[in-house]
Amino acid sequence: MNVRTLCLSILYEGEATGYDIRQRCVDGECSYFVEASFGSIYPALAKLESEKLVTSRTEQQVGKPAKKVYCITEAGREAFAEELSGPLGPDMFRSPFLLLARFAHILPADLVEARSQEFLQKLMDNRKQLEEAASELGSNAGDTWVINYGRAIMELAERHMRSHMHELITLARAEPKKDAAE
Repeated sequence: MNVRTLCLSILYEGEATGYDIRQRCVDGECSYFVEASFGSIYPALAKLESEKLVTSRTEQQVGKPAKKVYCITEAGREAFAEELSGPLGPDMFRSPFLLLARFAHILPADLVEARSQEFLQKLMDNRKQLEEAASELGSNAGDTWVINYGRAIMELAERHMRSHMHELITLARAEPKKDAAE
C-alpha cells in the first residue's frame, strides 16, 4: 500500500486535513498499514486533487492559519476500491529493536536489558492501544478483524519477549569495553 491509497482510505471514511491524515498514520488506526510523512502526504493529496479523486476547501480558524480540508469524490471511492483489488505487495516489518538484538553481543548487558524492557513495554502499550481501539471501533466487522489480528501479533511478541529476553541479555557483553587510551 502506498501513501496515495492510504490517503484515500482515510478520506473514504470522512473528511480530513493533511495533519489529520498524518496523525492517523502515526498514532491512529492507520499506523499499522504504511509509514507516511507530511512530505509524502501533501504531494499525494495534491496529485489526488489534480486527478479529481479528492476535493478540498479552505476553512478559516480563529487565531490560527486557515486549514485545507479534503473530501473523497465518487471517482476517488471507485479508484480506492480498484487499488484495493490489485495484487498485494509484500508486508513490511521494520524494527530498530531487532537490529539491536542482532548485535546484542557487542553491547553492554545493562543496555541490552534496558532496551529489551523498553521494547516489552512498547509491546504492552501497543496491545493496550489495540484493546482500546477494539472498544471504540468495533462497529465495523473489518475493523474488528484487523484489530484482533494486531492483538494476536502483539500478544505473541509480548509472550516471546517475556520467555526469551534473558537469552538476548546473556548474549550481551558482561563488561563495557575499556577505552584504548586508558
